[in-house]
Amino acid sequence: MAKTLIGYARCSTDKQDLAAQQAALIELGVQPERIYTDRGLTGTNRSRPGLDQAIAAVRAGDTLVVAKLDRLARSVPDARDIADSLMARGIKLALGGSVYDPTDPMGKMFFNILATFAEFEADLIRLRTREGMAIARAKGKLRGKQPKLSSKQQKELCRMHDAGEHSISDLGELFSVSRATVYRTLERRDNAK
Repeated sequence: MAKTLIGYARCSTDKQDLAAQQAALIELGVQPERIYTDRGLTGTNRSRPGLDQAIAAVRAGDTLVVAKLDRLARSVPDARDIADSLMARGIKLALGGSVYDPTDPMGKMFFNILATFAEFEADLIRLRTREGMAIARAKGKLRGKQPKLSSKQQKELCRMHDAGEHSISDLGELFSVSRATVYRTLERRDNAK
């Protein structure tokens, strides 16, 4: 029976494009219909439907192919778990053009180094994001999510609620917002007092 190549590609945001990864996988010999993808999911999130489908599709003797290790996992423990589970099922893991061989000490060391760099890169991105948000917050440019209702609408909602003529559900329907938004509006008003 012919051994099959199954591809996996992932991008962290919906705005990113998977085309480059898919092209790299096709160039590595993966058939386009055998490429599974996740869009808008980070590598630190282990719950990835596309990855689960790709892992379910590979059988003993097959190879799971990813363009780069950081597309598969962003932490050393996660990368090790995935690689170990594949190895236990007799499945090979190809990182770009190189097949990872867990029985070879050099292959194992190389895989661990790549996983460490992927985790380091993810940590740097998180750090830069936090720093950027702190600077924006200090400059008053990061204000958080704005209320759904204008200040005039909020005052009217509170007035109508205080009059006791409308339930929370009625107010939500009248202002085309959820009950949670009505409660938040009332809570903001009460906290401002």
